[in-house]
Amino acid sequence: MQLPLESSTQQISLVISQVTAPAFLLSAVASLLSVLSARMSRVVDRSRAISGLAATDPRRPGLEGELPELRRRANFIHRAIYWSVGSGICACFLVISAFASALLDISHEHGAALLFIFSMGLFTASLVYLAREVRCSASDIDRLE
Repeated sequence: MQLPLESSTQQISLVISQVTAPAFLLSAVASLLSVLSARMSRVVDRSRAISGLAATDPRRPGLEGELPELRRRANFIHRAIYWSVGSGICACFLVISAFASALLDISHEHGAALLFIFSMGLFTASLVYLAREVRCSASDIDRLE
């Protein structure tokens, strides 16, 4: 079934305007993933630095106490990355479904709404785990004082 070119162009134009919110969400996901990977790198580098100290190094016993907290922080960051990637995947499916439904001339509003809600829920979960990791990081700083 072929749509008239004018109708199809208008429909694609409408779809492009409808996918701006998911596109902004994808941008937010990419930014959050950048922050999360930088935080994970710092945690991993600190863990490696502590683990790399010689057994005879007098600083090692005191610093080894940080390792369980660093593992906890890494776990929070890992979960935040997991949920953020899930959010990005849902947003991609949302964009794909919008264009596919326009191409196939089928209704997609309910499915699009569910995908957007699910994507935002996953993004929110990612932010919650980031907040938990930041709280752990801040409590580490409080212990240093």
